[in-house]
Amino acid sequence: MYIKNISSALLISVLAFNYSCTTMKTPDTQKEIPVPDASLSSNPLMKKSKLQYEAPEFDKIKDEHFKPAFEFGLKQHDADILKIANNPEKATFENTLVALEKSGEVLKRAVIVFSNLTSANTNPALQALDEEYAPIFAAHSDKMYLNENLYQRIKSISENGLDSESKRLLQYYKQNFEIAGANLSAADKEKLKQINQELASLSTQYSNKLLEARKQGGVFFTDVKELDGLSADEIAAAANDAKNAGKPGQYLLTLLNTTQQPLLQNLNNRATREKLFKASWERAEKNDGNDTRETIEKLAALRLKKAQVLGKKSFSEWKLQDQMAKTPDAAVKLMNQLAIPAVETAKRESKDIQDLIDQQKGGFKLQPWDWNYYAEQVRKAKFDLDESEIKPYFEITTVLEKGVFFAAEKFYGLTFKKRTDLPVYHPDVVTYEVFDHDGKSLAIYYLDFYTRDSKNGGAWMSNFVEQSYLLGTKPVIVNCYNYQKPATGKPSLISFDDVETIFHEFGHSIHGMFASQKYPSLSGTNVPRDFVEFPSQINEHWALDPVVLKNYALHYETKKPIPQSLVDKIKKASTFNQGYMTTELVSAASLDMDWHSVTSETQLLPVLDFEKQSLVKHGFTLATVPPRYHTPYFAHIWGGGYSAGYYAYLWSETLDSDAWEWIEKNGGLTRENGDRFRKYILSVGNSVDLNQAFRDFTGHDPDIKPLLRNRGFIK
Repeated sequence: MYIKNISSALLISVLAFNYSCTTMKTPDTQKEIPVPDASLSSNPLMKKSKLQYEAPEFDKIKDEHFKPAFEFGLKQHDADILKIANNPEKATFENTLVALEKSGEVLKRAVIVFSNLTSANTNPALQALDEEYAPIFAAHSDKMYLNENLYQRIKSISENGLDSESKRLLQYYKQNFEIAGANLSAADKEKLKQINQELASLSTQYSNKLLEARKQGGVFFTDVKELDGLSADEIAAAANDAKNAGKPGQYLLTLLNTTQQPLLQNLNNRATREKLFKASWERAEKNDGNDTRETIEKLAALRLKKAQVLGKKSFSEWKLQDQMAKTPDAAVKLMNQLAIPAVETAKRESKDIQDLIDQQKGGFKLQPWDWNYYAEQVRKAKFDLDESEIKPYFEITTVLEKGVFFAAEKFYGLTFKKRTDLPVYHPDVVTYEVFDHDGKSLAIYYLDFYTRDSKNGGAWMSNFVEQSYLLGTKPVIVNCYNYQKPATGKPSLISFDDVETIFHEFGHSIHGMFASQKYPSLSGTNVPRDFVEFPSQINEHWALDPVVLKNYALHYETKKPIPQSLVDKIKKASTFNQGYMTTELVSAASLDMDWHSVTSETQLLPVLDFEKQSLVKHGFTLATVPPRYHTPYFAHIWGGGYSAGYYAYLWSETLDSDAWEWIEKNGGLTRENGDRFRKYILSVGNSVDLNQAFRDFTGHDPDIKPLLRNRGFIK
């Protein structure tokens, strides 16, 4: 799962390296491959789906199917691994690595469906199962990576005679085993197993606490006047949410994943803004059952302990070994290059806002809950651009079909056909079949647009099935979002930021759809975190391409295209508030890196104290610009896969800005450019050196200057 994506601890522990990770202490005897008994015959997770491309049979899959599938899958995968590890024949690429790629079929299928449901449509039964199996799956993962026989077999395989992708797979496995601790002593392996199980349990507990904290953290209002500034549709949605929460006649403003909440820019009542902001900021620090701070402190200490067992000074040093940055110092250097101009720009933006407040005789000093409200007014004054003018042109399905899909057709030759015959896991989910430029079916694509209590915050892409020539599989992909569902019969109108998010997540999906690898471990989006955001971020640029924009930015009532005068205003305002937004992002990335760069437990302070110290150290002292994620709800790094990796958005944006500049200079939206980007970037997965892939596309090494220009920090 990627990007704004939050993956479960279960998925990370079991599927971190191709959904075929295993081992603890391996006995020298082999186990027989288990055979399903009669009680499993009706379990849909036990066999390949008969639907197109093995899409999950959601109409048949029930909560009670997961546990027996897990139990059988664990035994089957154990036996698969032991058979490979203890094979008396000489280790070969086929009998070792290809066999590993094919192993654990039932477990992989059950876990990937389960993990997607616990992210997008969970319930207490699934959450309990998640907590129960997280440590079990972590131990299972260690069975493979800490299996001495298996590691020695992999090390003994020669690259001679292997094709380039097979050589890459061999290098990949060697590196992953060593990063996971294959070279440790027997005693240290035992220590590591215990740590990994504890980490898996804590990460799952964190995710479950945070989901409940977000659900319980919404703010109820009894007087509609307190919501002055919201549209009639937004107020109707708030009334509906309150009714669903058991409080008819009231209004509920639910929380999204980030610190700032989108409605803050429209709420005229300052007390309402303050209440909503503080509810967001304090959601997971209320000294109740959903308080995440103690869990975070345990996670940070255990991650340090894990790194030290693995011979590294810090968790970040251990984590970045297989990333493009390679070292924490390289990531910090990039962040510092952005932090200084971002903070200076944010200070100027802050002054502009305070000046406006003073002109209006507000009589107060700017606070975080005021920023977006007054920034919107400053933007309107400077650029004559009002968010309420823009939204009517961005109806969600039109944005998708006439914007995102249209750009994909122009750039790559793709076409899309809506499918209503495939079962889905929630009524809100819609499905499309994707066809390549030659008319051949390429993938199945699910979309899940709307927020609900059973869903993690944020937006993400994930696979239900990964592309692999070895396994004969094609991509089955889902994008999840958290947009407010409109009242019945009303259009779903979104902001331009939300439009960019849809383009962004589809960029991940296109990366998965264009996968063209033999081996699932190297396929599609199975790339370093600081590269995986590159295809998604570059796809955002199509949102403002003149040809694309005119095609999808249609007024939901009149169906007329957005006027050029409004387009010009949007473009002129593109660098507006960038100091704020960059500071928000870089401060969160720095906070993540600090949590994971401690070298002694004595450096770990209580959560709020540690965060304050980190922000001051890096110069993020502008109280009106809080980090995009406050530590207690920084789900990317505590419940997802971005620990010591949130900098990846900035690293990838450096690649994106540079590559986009190349595309613009070479004709923009042309099939020739699309084919080139597909060839060198989107279709290679992790089968090549990705630094070289970037050079092959652009003809040079990445340059940070285009990123600084995009954000308005240099001319």
